[in-house]
Amino acid sequence: MRTFKVFLLVSLLLIFAFSFSAFAGEKRLVLYGSPAEKWVALVAHEFTKATGIPVDWTRRSSGETLAKIKAEMNNPQGDVWFGGTLDPHYEAALEGLLQPYPTSPMIPELRDWAKNPAIAYMVKGLYAGPLGWGVNVELLKSKGLPIPKVWEDLTKPCYKGLIGMANPNTSGTAFTTLSTILQLMGWEKGWDYLARLHKNIAVYTKSGAASGPMAGKGEIAISIIFLHDVVKFAEQGYPIVPIPPADGTGYEIGGLSIINWCPHPQVAKQFVDFVLRPDIQALAPKAESYQLPSNKKAPLPEVIRKYGVSFDDVKLIKYDFKWAGEHRKEIVDKWTKEIYSLPR
Repeated sequence: MRTFKVFLLVSLLLIFAFSFSAFAGEKRLVLYGSPAEKWVALVAHEFTKATGIPVDWTRRSSGETLAKIKAEMNNPQGDVWFGGTLDPHYEAALEGLLQPYPTSPMIPELRDWAKNPAIAYMVKGLYAGPLGWGVNVELLKSKGLPIPKVWEDLTKPCYKGLIGMANPNTSGTAFTTLSTILQLMGWEKGWDYLARLHKNIAVYTKSGAASGPMAGKGEIAISIIFLHDVVKFAEQGYPIVPIPPADGTGYEIGGLSIINWCPHPQVAKQFVDFVLRPDIQALAPKAESYQLPSNKKAPLPEVIRKYGVSFDDVKLIKYDFKWAGEHRKEIVDKWTKEIYSLPR
């Protein structure tokens, strides 16, 4: 009888310990961030300050984050994917790696493009911003070269070795560039253009924004980059100017997604609602993030108007996120095999 009582007591203690552990485990968040590290750190800090819930966060580019979520699909480790271009979020949604969240109370406050930009409310729009170039105008002048105006200009021989962009295998910015060209020019002409552009590329970086400071330092003259990142580097003092392509350009919607079967689903929903609030989105400029916020009540950063790179200032193409998300793997694989392998 004594043995049975001891066994029962131990069993109850184990059940209690397991239950407590599971409950405690709910009170934390594992965050995968893809925008600038300062912004990821800021929202993690603000969430913990407001709720008391600790956040374990890491920052990776969009392509790297998608690869990590795929690798962990049988044992998810992360809860929320914060930011990064929509196209890889869309691919993750197609593959069932994300969890729908159609009941967020913040949805009515979002701009139309942010409410359900992917599939079945698996992704919310966090921010948006147009693609373009960061140009070191003084460096071009010193070489007697003109400022590029349209995409075709970037293939001119005079810019050989003066252009930088990211690698689409790791960067959402770079994939947006590929998809923009293919949608703007068509499939055949687009691939021909990308092959000619490749001849002028001095460096392919891992991160989408990494070629911006390189242009600012004069290591290259032109960075293919999101324009809000150019604004950030210009505000930091780099001699770099945001130039939107006159013939039209694509844009990003920053995704916000809950990972399917994540370890802390209720906290994940709480965090999504938190970062969609207008007061939280209004903090982004403090982290030098100047995208268009998705909440209609959040103000557009004044610095975007100062540099003339708001959506009202830039000629945008009708960028098809559905097509881009569905064809992302095909496009990246084709670029890697047929373009990246070409000599420069």
